[in-house]
Amino acid sequence: MDKFYITTSIPYMNAGPHIGHALEFVQADVLARRHRAKGDDVFFLTGADEHGVKIARTAEKSGKTPKQLVDENSSKFKKLAEILDISNDDFIRTSDQERHWPGAQKLWSALVDSGDIYKKAYRGLYCAGHEAFVAEKDLIGGVCAIHKTKPEIIEEENYFFRLSKYSEEIKSKIENEELRIFPVSRKNEILSLINEGLEDVSFSRPSKDLNWGIPVPGDDSQTIYVWCDALSNYITALGYGQDSGKRQAASGMFKKYWPADIHVIGKDILRFHAAIWPGMLLAAKLPLPKTIWAHGFITAGGEKMSKSLGNLVDPFEIIGKYGVDALRYYLLREIPSGEDGEFTYEKFEERYNADLAKGLGNLASRVLTLAAKSDISLEPKIFETVIADADKNIGESLKDFKFSDALYGIWRIIAAGDKYVDDKKPWTLSPDSDEYKKIVGALLYLVSEIGKLVAPFLPDTSDKIAEAVESKKSIALFPRLR
Repeated sequence: MDKFYITTSIPYMNAGPHIGHALEFVQADVLARRHRAKGDDVFFLTGADEHGVKIARTAEKSGKTPKQLVDENSSKFKKLAEILDISNDDFIRTSDQERHWPGAQKLWSALVDSGDIYKKAYRGLYCAGHEAFVAEKDLIGGVCAIHKTKPEIIEEENYFFRLSKYSEEIKSKIENEELRIFPVSRKNEILSLINEGLEDVSFSRPSKDLNWGIPVPGDDSQTIYVWCDALSNYITALGYGQDSGKRQAASGMFKKYWPADIHVIGKDILRFHAAIWPGMLLAAKLPLPKTIWAHGFITAGGEKMSKSLGNLVDPFEIIGKYGVDALRYYLLREIPSGEDGEFTYEKFEERYNADLAKGLGNLASRVLTLAAKSDISLEPKIFETVIADADKNIGESLKDFKFSDALYGIWRIIAAGDKYVDDKKPWTLSPDSDEYKKIVGALLYLVSEIGKLVAPFLPDTSDKIAEAVESKKSIALFPRLR
């Protein structure tokens, strides 16, 4: 049995979830479910990034404490994962002083021991939206291209991490694919950035300006900044830093599951995960993750969705109206692999009616109605090879994170099933005849296997198909929208 450790990035808890978060959750969930079905030992992590200036400011404006704000928003993300049928094994919160803080501080100390943490005065442009210092060249017209806000000029004394020291080693590992970056366009993007030269990064903030966070070990006047705080979640959730006390046994998970097989992230945090995080791990003498998959944005009106732009689409609203698997299907089928994809209700309803109602839903209903008229046994012979080929295609597609291609292959089988029904016209035969039972038995096998193939993508639908096939009762999976 192979181990398979997959993570999402941890969303920032200054606001509740939107449909872009649902995309990342669902993509990671498909991969986790597929590997479980293969028999792998899967650990699937998501969580919450809960510290930082933006959270402290948002809480103050809302008349809440930072803890009240993150408790409220992290519960919304947990609810989204639950309602989306996400099969995560754990949910780590960076405000968890028992589970997360010891590991983050241990990682900091490892960087100190490597000689890669130093203190200096710094003056730079700070984007509160990014929770990061940004370069002049990254601005458009003096404002952040993503958050549309003008950075603050901040001058202070911070600890820095000597990322520049690891520039060539990180580049080498990406080029020889010890650290695989998908899609290739993102690999080229990060290599181009590294070729410009990685600069040392600010690793702390004065606690007088940021006291909502983890104290720097041995220096309470400084608070650990986002990199060593948030990025370390991928190992603290596995027990890294739990070297004593009641959670010591949890540290065995780190040895079992690390390195991560896949980090699923948004393209806007590629630099953090493909440059800063590998640098930290190299400095701490820890293995690098194997693969980083950077997906695109879901856009609305051509812009990335964000609270500041007021163009968010609420996933809870969509699920309440259309159902969870309808949203999962749209995200996986319509949003291009690795690129941005537009969300509109018109596109959503068009895809729902064409693929779900008239496609999978219609075939399942037709076949199960026919099966209910006689004593039908599954007949694998006619469609067995087709199903095996489809399963192989799904595996190959998911290796390259081509979720839409994997689903397209399944929907080709659905079309073949509809054609088989129309060609054979079983309704013209006696339900008691051997020919009727053979035809409908083959179709029932097809529907049963399609239900298994869609399981990683549409788990609720898969369960409903399995129940209906067993009971030989007709089913209305996706009622057509008017």
